[in-house]
Amino acid sequence: MLLPESFDDDFIDLIPRHRDFINQLLNEKIVETYAISSDRSRGWVTINGDDEAAVRAVVEQFPLYQYLHGVEIDELFIFDTLASRFPHISLN
Repeated sequence: MLLPESFDDDFIDLIPRHRDFINQLLNEKIVETYAISSDRSRGWVTINGDDEAAVRAVVEQFPLYQYLHGVEIDELFIFDTLASRFPHISLN
């Protein structure tokens, strides 16, 4: 997804509500990952859903959705992260 080139007051005012919503989705394990580029121009979200329509329905609920451009949804075949693996055992 692409974010606007500049952020107006309305956009900035929605950020706390948007972050609360993303945090809720993370806690519910609907969102697996959420990232924004350092220049704040692009974002990536990994969402658990049954199909593209279910994922799009989640994205459309984002408080900042009206400001997002170029939202692309791709179904993943493999998603592997260190965070999703079992923790290493320490024999201390």
